Amino acid sequence: MVFKLIIIITYRLTIVVIAIKYDVEKRTMMWAYKSVFYQIYPLGFCGAPQVNDGLCVPRIKKVSAWIDHIKSCGCDAIYFSPVFESDSHGYDTRDYAKIDCRLGTNADFSDVCLNLHKNGIKIVLDAVFNHVGRGFWAFQDVIKNLENSSYKDWFEIHFDGDSNYHDGFWYEGWEGHFELVKLNLRNEEVIQYLFGCIQSWVKEFDIDGLRLDVAYCLDRDFLQRFRAYCDNLKSEFFLVGEILGDDYNQIMNEKMLHSATNYECYKGIYSSFNSMNMFEIAHSLSRQFGPEDWTLYKGKHLFNFVDNHDVARIATSITNEAHLPLVYAMLFSIPGIPCIYYGSEWAVQGAKESGSDASLRPCFEKPECNELTKYIADCANAHKNSKALCYGDFKTLFLTNKQFIFERSFGDNRVLVAINAHSEPFFAQFNANAGRARDLLTGKMHDFGGGSELPPYSAQYWEVF
Repeated sequence: MVFKLIIIITYRLTIVVIAIKYDVEKRTMMWAYKSVFYQIYPLGFCGAPQVNDGLCVPRIKKVSAWIDHIKSCGCDAIYFSPVFESDSHGYDTRDYAKIDCRLGTNADFSDVCLNLHKNGIKIVLDAVFNHVGRGFWAFQDVIKNLENSSYKDWFEIHFDGDSNYHDGFWYEGWEGHFELVKLNLRNEEVIQYLFGCIQSWVKEFDIDGLRLDVAYCLDRDFLQRFRAYCDNLKSEFFLVGEILGDDYNQIMNEKMLHSATNYECYKGIYSSFNSMNMFEIAHSLSRQFGPEDWTLYKGKHLFNFVDNHDVARIATSITNEAHLPLVYAMLFSIPGIPCIYYGSEWAVQGAKESGSDASLRPCFEKPECNELTKYIADCANAHKNSKALCYGDFKTLFLTNKQFIFERSFGDNRVLVAINAHSEPFFAQFNANAGRARDLLTGKMHDFGGGSELPPYSAQYWEVF
């Protein structure tokens, strides 16, 4: 009897171990974790009017003409900032079911998505669920019918006050911006409406994931239901949330989102180069992914970037032009999912202006290619083809103010990343635990015997063997 009980327990434990192993491997190998993203802000990219003029123009077709360029940069996924009908900048949605007329029709966007998928490029859309624009159809009904509106409970509304727009009622806006009307994500009708929209996006455009705008503001119960719904909607449906600070685990976990925007390392990367203090980015990476048990995001995949539609272009932020390639070498070698912002791959300038982000979201007639573009492509391809760079653990091996060498390891695959931010060569002596390596960026062999010389303004991805 005891023997049979032992066999049963052993069998069940084996099943549990296999299930856990399968789940870990499934999560580890999700398509997004080994991808390189290209971000487009469609309204700016396509040269649309900043305020919705009601004219339907198929500007979104322009994306198809950029597909070869996007692929040549080493990107195999695209993140679109808002594409749905809005009052102005896209984050003030009027209708989640309709592509913004300034970009074209749903059929136009469907054709673009089909072309992207044919070229092996996954698609992630911006999901702006915290708030809508004043032009949103349900909010317009409230303005018209006040307390008699069937949609009054879709928003945080009080009829004993007044709004900045003198609507005859007060409502909650996003962080004091009353052109952005906060949705009530505890209202079941709102939840089902949004879920129905997601389902239609998958059916009509075959999207592969969503990026949740201001995810740090979203109701946590809604996020859990949202994750469960999306998990059952499409296999490996990727969810990433915008969060600026604090603990990313509050929205990035097994019950909510797969990833979160890594603003800590965004700032740490350019700041470390500008101040010639590699300790800053090394501290952030060690805090996030280091070998100690207490580190915050070990085994997780944050969404990494050096600029986007909300912040200054990296070519503007960086003070030494010679550091620009090294910034991208860092982006593609640290733990997480790298993302390029359109135009920055050829070093476009752009500073955030008071009261307007238009300068960060320009229209380009056609893509350009220069030495930086080619270097970024080399980094991107090295990243995608290395298990260590996609999934590996992180450990600092050597660190000074101007030099930084760290290890990424996954199983028996090890890559040592060496960056020299100084204008002079540097001779680094450290324990590589290896004799030789091949640089994934150049294909050249490297011998660690006696130390390693780092050329001025250089980066190496040494794959050891």
